[in-house]
Amino acid sequence: MPKLLLITASSDEIRRARSTRFLNFQQITMPYLAARVPAGWQVFHVDEEAEAIDWSLNPEVVGMTFHTPSAYHAYGLAARFRLRGACVVMGGPHVTLLPEEAARHADVIFVGEAEGLWEEFLAGFPSGNYRRIYRQDTVRSLEGAPADHSLCHRDDFTSGILFATRGCPNRCDFCAVAAMYRHGFRKRPVHEVAAEYASFDGKVVIFWDDNIAGDRAYAIELFRALRPHRKWWSSQASVHAGRDDEFLETAARSGCKQLFIGLESISQRSVEGVHKGFNQVEEYARIVNRIHVHGIAVQAGIVFGFDQDTPEIFQDTLDFLEEVGVQNATFNILTPYPGTTLFRRLDEAGRILTRDWRKYNARADVVYQPARMSPEQLLAGYRYANERFYSLASIAKRLKRSPVQIWWTLPLNLAYAAQLRRR
Repeated sequence: MPKLLLITASSDEIRRARSTRFLNFQQITMPYLAARVPAGWQVFHVDEEAEAIDWSLNPEVVGMTFHTPSAYHAYGLAARFRLRGACVVMGGPHVTLLPEEAARHADVIFVGEAEGLWEEFLAGFPSGNYRRIYRQDTVRSLEGAPADHSLCHRDDFTSGILFATRGCPNRCDFCAVAAMYRHGFRKRPVHEVAAEYASFDGKVVIFWDDNIAGDRAYAIELFRALRPHRKWWSSQASVHAGRDDEFLETAARSGCKQLFIGLESISQRSVEGVHKGFNQVEEYARIVNRIHVHGIAVQAGIVFGFDQDTPEIFQDTLDFLEEVGVQNATFNILTPYPGTTLFRRLDEAGRILTRDWRKYNARADVVYQPARMSPEQLLAGYRYANERFYSLASIAKRLKRSPVQIWWTLPLNLAYAAQLRRR
């Protein structure tokens, strides 16, 4: 029986960059692809965030997925496996964004979504009947084959991870999702999602969706299907979710405890500058409050370094987050991933400082020349934001103002604070 080794690749550099984050949720690409493997294969999965590669396996096929900062690491792994005679297959975000580069390091690459093409490759491999490049040119159904959750290896404090939708209907300049999923916003059948959700032992579930509010009618139907299972869940959503009381009420009744909301910036000029003008900064406080009224905590997604940002943006942002009582926040340095509109614009202007993909981590390095501050000021401001937000004074101020879900948001904030102190 041939062996198939699936690798969720993660370099030492990106693991160090993520070390300040207490939670690092399981990536689910490989567990979903494993469920689509035809009979007759022996399947293994290594998630480098949780374990090391067992080089004694000697697989016939090695499948790899990785993000941009782990690209060089993945290419090094590929070279070692190819020397051993394995067929190396690559796919995922970086491969889709830079297929010509990835093709130099792999025997086979997948560009875009893999459903249908993955099964075709594996069926043809034993006879040598397969292609070098598989490109998803048609819209494939997302029906069937829930993930093989036995291949999820991270201890991420959840009962399970799944997805209901893929992609996002919005097209923001800096977002790699828009460049990756060219067939638009996709949805799995509600009954299949609900069945997978119900299958998890325990209470806490994460929806790994790019924007669970991308289709309002679908989301409300989904939430109603989830409600009987009495679990707790969290996901990502655009600001549209916070404008819709029916969406929020149905989500809360189904078990939603937190929404990650992509606020991005408290500067209206900044969000408009990257074609995210549907974010109206003047609404932010009302949106956060409305979500809180429904008993749902808010994790704000914030990006620093837009062209309109000055050094004052850091303090102004923290003042706002504390004033509205946001429970959690994820801060990122603006990073122009290759293949995005933002990368092309900055590259044409001569503002890309490096093409060393290891530095495209959104946390530890600045890879372009900001417009209104130096790279050093941007990095220092990002560090200030993390340290202030997870200081004891800020935690107390924010959670006193909005004690929504305090029974778990307080311990989580304290865990992040401890993680930062150990950095």
